[in-house]
Amino acid sequence: MVTLHLEKIFNPKSVAIIGASDEEGSVGYVLMKNFLNSGFEGEVYPVNIRKDEILGVKAYKSVEQLPKTVDLAVIATPAPTVPDVVEQCGRVGVKGLIIISAGFREVGAEGKALEDKILEIKQRYGLRIVGPNCLGVIR
Repeated sequence: MVTLHLEKIFNPKSVAIIGASDEEGSVGYVLMKNFLNSGFEGEVYPVNIRKDEILGVKAYKSVEQLPKTVDLAVIATPAPTVPDVVEQCGRVGVKGLIIISAGFREVGAEGKALEDKILEIKQRYGLRIVGPNCLGVIR
């Protein structure tokens, strides 16, 4: 069994929450709250193109602006943006991704095309991906 980069998903030391939000009830808000309140001892980097801070933590406009390459990127952005986000993750060396976003193969041809693009990017960069359209990983 190939386990390359699975450690980055199941035991990350640093995480980027892409689509992090301070809007209560949003997926990005729930993800941030869960990471901040769960006892996770690693670094959490919120990524949001419109915010400078999320729940008291400095936010970044893109994964490419993070101060370091994170182990895991959790993606909760609209489906049409996900291939570009996955591409950015690949370029900066993020190897573990969890795609929470929905709107892919399950919604028809347009969604399937987005998912196919993600798979092509995954292969090119050697990424490990959980998702899309998933709830993440619970340890």
